[in-house]
Amino acid sequence: MKKNRHIITGLKGEELALQYLKEKGYRILYQRWKFKHKEIDIIAQKDDTLIIVEVKTRTSDFFIPEDSVDSKKQQFLIEATEWFSQQYSDFNNIRFDIIAITTNNNKISIRHIENAFIPGL
Repeated sequence: MKKNRHIITGLKGEELALQYLKEKGYRILYQRWKFKHKEIDIIAQKDDTLIIVEVKTRTSDFFIPEDSVDSKKQQFLIEATEWFSQQYSDFNNIRFDIIAITTNNNKISIRHIENAFIPGL
């Protein structure tokens, strides 16, 4: 039951993130794009930049959503993006963003962290 609630929370967060990005003028290329056994939440484009978006949603202020994008998760996103960019090479720049969403007592907070991490640093 708890696992299902976690999945539902994540899916709702992704929908909020998609709506947010569209309102900001981003073009959504893929949602839940699969790479091996994992997925990238959102792949978007703005101008000539490919944007890899990791969405983290929490239902409490106790945990900071973006803190869960650790070095292991960053490395996975980098590897998946390398494969993606070999297949789709129409982009001059690549950026890794995090959209951190907190839903607490029917209040929704969305933080868009552009350039959340840079590969190799």
